[in-house]
Amino acid sequence: MTSPESLPQTATAFWAVAPGRGALRTENLASAQPGFATVRSLYSGISRGTEALVLRGDVPESEYSRMRAPLQAGDFPFPVKYGYASVGQVEEGPEALIGQKVFCLHPHQDRYLAPADLLLPLPEGLPARRAVLGANMETAVNALWDSGLCLGDRVAVVGGGVVGCLVARLAATLAGTAVWLIDANPAKAEVATALDLPFLAPQEALERLRNACDLVVHASGSPSGLPPCLELAGFEATVLELSWYGAKDVPLPLGQDFHAKRLRLISSQVGQVSPARRARRSHRDRLTLALALLCDPLFDALLDGEIAFADLPETMARLAAGEAALCRVVRYD
Repeated sequence: MTSPESLPQTATAFWAVAPGRGALRTENLASAQPGFATVRSLYSGISRGTEALVLRGDVPESEYSRMRAPLQAGDFPFPVKYGYASVGQVEEGPEALIGQKVFCLHPHQDRYLAPADLLLPLPEGLPARRAVLGANMETAVNALWDSGLCLGDRVAVVGGGVVGCLVARLAATLAGTAVWLIDANPAKAEVATALDLPFLAPQEALERLRNACDLVVHASGSPSGLPPCLELAGFEATVLELSWYGAKDVPLPLGQDFHAKRLRLISSQVGQVSPARRARRSHRDRLTLALALLCDPLFDALLDGEIAFADLPETMARLAAGEAALCRVVRYD
């Protein structure tokens, strides 16, 4: 292991600096003090929906505080260093952690200093590259805790992005459940097949599942995806909203049969542990569970290409402009 004296004293990080534009910036890096560790990044993952929204400058001013990532630097709207899916190897810090591969809710950066209690060693059997899905899996776990999913439920997941796919795959592991992944992009059928999930286009879903589902999860990120969820939901069913729209308006038809069907429309957000588990599970417990669930190689289907860290500004600009992707993996050399 490299001695602390020979470690680089600078680091390079990705910053969002203007609408649609990011840059790599070099900064000083202090040596690890008691309770902290220095981590050399191996991979990080781009959480496409949220990070594209941040890069566009679409975080509402009312949410500046709540939207802060755990180890964010800078402030919204710009310049801001944002992200929460880093996997690296500990170079300096508590002896028990040195040399360990860890997950950390840290922005994209080649080396960084972090509180040791925010580093989670990867479980045996979880490759570092797949572990970048940790934050997205944590969101999916929290969503299912919020949802009240039960044995034998009929579940529609609208939106085949990373979080939607993770929710659908986890729901399908519960005995007796029937789960459908629904997306307007026919290319998502291939991902559904890789995850062993049935796939439906939106119109086909409405024809087959209208008023039939016990749980409908909306994760498309598009305001137009939410109204059909109300049609898929059966009597006294739950519609779980996982999409976050920033400053966008979301028109929703709460007339028609919304009240007659006694629908339950609820939000789910990962910032707080679900009330269903909050008394008995910490944030660390939830993330530990998420990493353990990722040991299944099935989830490699959600890793959508790999880029070098040096190419991150260009890649993020394309994603913010609307380029389709699942989880793009950033490689650090």
